[in-house]
Amino acid sequence: MKAKLTAIAALVGLLAAAGVSAQAQNLEKLKQFRVATTDLNIPVVPQTGRNADAIRANLKNIKLPPGFKIDLFAVVPDARHMAVAPSANMLFVGTRKTSVWAVSDRNSDGVADEVKSFAPSLKFTNPNAVCWTRDGFLIVVEHNRVLNFPAAEFFFEGPDVAVIEVVPQGGLIPVEEESFNHGARTCRVGPDGMLYITLGQPFNVQPRNKVELYEKIGIGGIIRINPFDGSKREVFARGSRNSVGQDFNPKDGSLWWTDNQVDGMGDDIPPGELNRSTRAGQHFGFPWTNGGVKIAGTAAAPDLKDLPAPAGMIEPQVNFPAHQAQLGMTFYTGKMFPAKYQGGIFVASRGSWNRTKPSGALINFVPLKTDGTAAGSEVFAEGWLDANGVYRGRPVDVAVMKDGSLLVSDDFAGAIYRITYQQP
Repeated sequence: MKAKLTAIAALVGLLAAAGVSAQAQNLEKLKQFRVATTDLNIPVVPQTGRNADAIRANLKNIKLPPGFKIDLFAVVPDARHMAVAPSANMLFVGTRKTSVWAVSDRNSDGVADEVKSFAPSLKFTNPNAVCWTRDGFLIVVEHNRVLNFPAAEFFFEGPDVAVIEVVPQGGLIPVEEESFNHGARTCRVGPDGMLYITLGQPFNVQPRNKVELYEKIGIGGIIRINPFDGSKREVFARGSRNSVGQDFNPKDGSLWWTDNQVDGMGDDIPPGELNRSTRAGQHFGFPWTNGGVKIAGTAAAPDLKDLPAPAGMIEPQVNFPAHQAQLGMTFYTGKMFPAKYQGGIFVASRGSWNRTKPSGALINFVPLKTDGTAAGSEVFAEGWLDANGVYRGRPVDVAVMKDGSLLVSDDFAGAIYRITYQQP
């Protein structure tokens, strides 16, 4: 029996190794513009039927300001962060699993016609982050790899897509620091042409012996690199716990980003954060503090009791209610919505996981003052958390379409919604 189990284990190992080898071969072929697969047909995700009807029914419970309307844009399994294509009426959607989705509205009627896997001849690992360079290259940041796809919005029709390996597997963070916790990245390409990547740290609060290492290599913060060859790596922002959504203010070039708070300190502290980076090298306080609440030396981080406060740390622009899990965010650059919203920020809140009374599952709006700082926060859309405390949806990201409508991704319902406005 023991010999049989040993043989089975060896066979499983060989099959796994063969799978890894095949994927490596596919990657090398695509880097050379060669064919990696012979099957040109990519299965599509059904957009009609019972599931789509049920999602639409749930949307009847969503509350929005007067004149706004929400509809189902696409059924997209595990939909996370979104990247709207520069030219075509489509977008790419990351997941925390193994797929990146290509979502197309071919007839431009405001509803997706086709949802299918992007580059299925490659196997992604937690490809949560998708974003564009200024000249139309699609970046996909996985847990520990960065890929760059030239002209993705034109090559997505087939399974083989040209690719540039920006950071090889295992090169984004040390392999020994890989974790299933906070391993989903987000990305943006800045006005400087550099690729900005969030690197959530894997602990609730990192132990004392990890603090210096994480600040040095950028874990828990934001790094920037050249989006084509991975060079010029620099830690851009330090002192965050799990930086998630990020976007640049088109008016002044500042980088704004959300940060998820420490667990285990009660229902109401610490608050979630929306931060503003105005230059490289700024420190935002963690793990000494989080949302203005001291963390070092508490029950959540007793071994940090002697940790000194960082010099010149930056306070959050907005403190959100605790444990609502603010994730994706975007500046509203469209013209469809009223003037009040133009130039402001929309923030998606996925909702709490360990609060005694669930909270969140909504979209916030953050207006800006004339000096470029935040002028508070208000709830824009809510209702995914029902009266019984049950999540009917969990918003992850927000993105602006070319017509000014706002897309909202939901990895729980497996959907993308479209919010439009018409003068009441």
